[in-house]
Amino acid sequence: MTQRERSPAPRLFVIATAFGVSSTFQAYWLDAISHEHAMPHALRHLLALNLAYWYIPALLAPVIMTWGTSESLGRRRWPVQVLVHVAGALTYSVVHTAIMMALRAALMAETGLPKNYSSWWTYSLAQYLTQLDWLLMTYLFLIGLAHALAYRRESEARALNSAQLETRLVEAQLQALQRQLHPHFLFNTLNTISGLIRTDPEAADVMIDRLGDLLRMTLHTSGVQEVPLKDELDVLQKYLDIEQTRFGNRLRVTMNIEPDTLDAKVPNLLLQPLVENAIRHGIAPNARPGWIAIDSELTGSQLTIHIRDSGNGLPPDRLMALNRGVGLENTRGRLEHLYPSAFQFTFSNIERGFCVTVRIPFQVEHATAEPMRAGAA
Repeated sequence: MTQRERSPAPRLFVIATAFGVSSTFQAYWLDAISHEHAMPHALRHLLALNLAYWYIPALLAPVIMTWGTSESLGRRRWPVQVLVHVAGALTYSVVHTAIMMALRAALMAETGLPKNYSSWWTYSLAQYLTQLDWLLMTYLFLIGLAHALAYRRESEARALNSAQLETRLVEAQLQALQRQLHPHFLFNTLNTISGLIRTDPEAADVMIDRLGDLLRMTLHTSGVQEVPLKDELDVLQKYLDIEQTRFGNRLRVTMNIEPDTLDAKVPNLLLQPLVENAIRHGIAPNARPGWIAIDSELTGSQLTIHIRDSGNGLPPDRLMALNRGVGLENTRGRLEHLYPSAFQFTFSNIERGFCVTVRIPFQVEHATAEPMRAGAA
């Protein structure tokens, strides 16, 4: 049982003590005002009675609160619950009065009953009726407190479950993205290898090695949500080596990475799908040579990454749809989860091509493991 789930009895005893002491001094001062001489033992008796008056509900609180929120009671219809609570409140009031009368009898063993009462029964009945409304209110307070604590625990449990479900959803999206290493990319790579086997076996062998390295590196980081930018660039370079073999002189890649950004944390497999998208739409459709540029820089407290290509850009309606969240849902969803309301994922036509900009908070992994190299077990 966690600290939050424990009974509030200790706090109730502190509150009961405070109320008992306060009630004692109030009663003593009233007695001193109404009597010419207060009895020497009056303060001790009043303190015992008032502490007992508040300690009784503090002692009974765990039983009342547990019973009041029990599942068996919660499954009954509300009229039955009302009757049960009425019976519980009356039982509590009788128990409380019986204990208090036993204490009064012990304290008044020498003085006996007050003069205006003929028997202990009439005195007990008078005490019961005098305190009944307060006793019923105390019972209702404990029942209300029990339900409030139960609702709070339920709300915290729901919030925790929601967070866990959201985390599992993002992990599933990440794993789906990793498993994608998109089928068309694998198909194109294998198709290129098939062609090279007949014309250039050595190049085909190199390409198979690079594909194996890339798959090994991505599988090795399966389930990791964020990695240092330098590790992400290592994976990206393996992918670009393969594409360089496919496109030859038609593809030129430049990287302008600020040294201060190399240790920045970025979503795992963030760059590869974006660069692959740039190759598919900016390089592959054109027979002319093309280029892709990847830049990173610090802009205040944020890491900014640009991926530019020499393609033909996008028509205004398609560009507007991308900036409104249509397309690349996996990447956008992961950014939204990792950096809610603190990221930018934008698209723009530039003078000679197309640009994707990712801007996220700059965070550094203080204990980063040594980057994995191709061929690691």
